[in-house]
Amino acid sequence: MDEKMKQWIDNASYESLLSRWRNAPIGSAWFQGEIGEYYQKVMTERRAKVGDAAHVAASKSIGWG
Repeated sequence: MDEKMKQWIDNASYESLLSRWRNAPIGSAWFQGEIGEYYQKVMTERRAKVGDAAHVAASKSIGWG
């Protein structure tokens, strides 16, 4: 696993994770293989931790750019 990418994921806010998730190009290395599985796991955990209101606020803040 790419340690730089893992470190970014570990330190990113939920909103930053969601923004990358929504705006990355198709086939992005962030969402492939082992790092992609890790990204999904962390994002799912953070989503549960922040709760519905924070998720909706982050989603609205990001939009679909």
